[in-house]
Amino acid sequence: MNTVQISKLITERIITLLNRCNNQIQVKQIQAQIILHNLHSHTTLASHFITSCQNHNLLNTAFHLYTITLPKPHLFIFNTLIRAFSHSHIPNNTPFTIYTHMHHNSITPNNYTFPFLFKSLSDSREFILAQSVHTHVVKFCFLDDIYVQNSLLDVYASCGYVTTLCKQLFDEMPKRDVVSWTVLIMGFKNVGRCDDALLVFEQMQYVGVVPNQVTMVNALAACAKFGAIEMGIWIHDMIRRNGWELDVRLGTALIDMYSKCGRVEEGLSVFKSMKEKNVFTWNAVIKGLALAKSGIAAIYWFNRMEQDGIKADEVTLIAVLSACSHSGLVDMGRKIFGFLSNQKYGFHPNAKHYACIVDLFARSGCLQEAIELMKCMPFEPTKAMWGSLLVGSKSQGDLEFSEFAAKKLVELEPDNTAYYIHLSNLYAEMGRWSDVEKVRKMMKDRKLTKDLGFSFLEVEQGGNVRELLA
Repeated sequence: MNTVQISKLITERIITLLNRCNNQIQVKQIQAQIILHNLHSHTTLASHFITSCQNHNLLNTAFHLYTITLPKPHLFIFNTLIRAFSHSHIPNNTPFTIYTHMHHNSITPNNYTFPFLFKSLSDSREFILAQSVHTHVVKFCFLDDIYVQNSLLDVYASCGYVTTLCKQLFDEMPKRDVVSWTVLIMGFKNVGRCDDALLVFEQMQYVGVVPNQVTMVNALAACAKFGAIEMGIWIHDMIRRNGWELDVRLGTALIDMYSKCGRVEEGLSVFKSMKEKNVFTWNAVIKGLALAKSGIAAIYWFNRMEQDGIKADEVTLIAVLSACSHSGLVDMGRKIFGFLSNQKYGFHPNAKHYACIVDLFARSGCLQEAIELMKCMPFEPTKAMWGSLLVGSKSQGDLEFSEFAAKKLVELEPDNTAYYIHLSNLYAEMGRWSDVEKVRKMMKDRKLTKDLGFSFLEVEQGGNVRELLA
């Protein structure tokens, strides 16, 4: 048996062992064998080794082996490393470091290098680095590759440049696929431009590009944020016409859309029709019922969730406590918060949980109980808590509590005009005109002015929905 055959047998044996690894020690033992038999540059073995490192949280070991121990590995190995790091949860810019190492060693990237590199830059919101890599895409003539273009769209959208660089790049693309359109819709939705997101979704239909489920999820999220119930219903009809199964993501997006648009019953109908549900699906239902002030129903579905063996998370408890607050279920709120404080659900209450229970007490007139709870919290009271106390005390006619809360809000946000106006109005109601003048002087000294308010109304006329500025 010659040297080549022996090397092949050793490589096949190592690959077999890599696929059977159960822990980090075994992976490191195999790493020693790779070094011993000088198999660093074997691309197939490298791919298996990097995958094994990824499975056992040892990607930095693979990075060290192929960027330091081996001076100039094959491009395939670099691409595999970049892809592995881009799919990991390691919070650093290692893919860009790998790419820099390639550049310094005169290893020319290909069209497989950039999509995963841009993905990592998108996840870490590295706009400046993305721009520098963009210049290399142009330099190496990969700007016409649709996969590279889509990943570049995504990084600009993720960094918040959807209305400028992302849209400009999209408009210049000679060919666009469903991913291109979806990235643009998602980008507009993420920066709060939901009307633009839905406009892009309509344009996508017009040019004949068939949306996928990711497109639908983002379009539904835009409908939920924008309150565009008619578009949401149309998307639901489209899902039914295409015979798409309501998987967890799509079903949850539909429930969330119906709930935020005030159609809780339709959301519940979707929920009941779903074969598979996860904690996000249950949360969407409970949050919807909380928004609709259906506290009893929210508690019912919360209990059903526990009976079905779905473990509640922090969002679930915020939704349940919010439902209790909006429906005045004080005793139930106390009980659930007590369970939460005793770590029945496996975590400590955070500021949002405390804010919900403070809001419940304030709305129900239990102002002293709210204050006592705020005193014993493991952190400082938030703006939301003082705001709840201000609203609750005003509704109860307790002007002293209102003054106390308004002063705290002014301390927390000294440039917020609304809090000064609240405080001034309170003093006027109490007949304390000298204090009213003091507040007005404070506003003048800080150059604060009262903003004019405006609102939008959605009016349906002849089946068409128009926006009016009120």
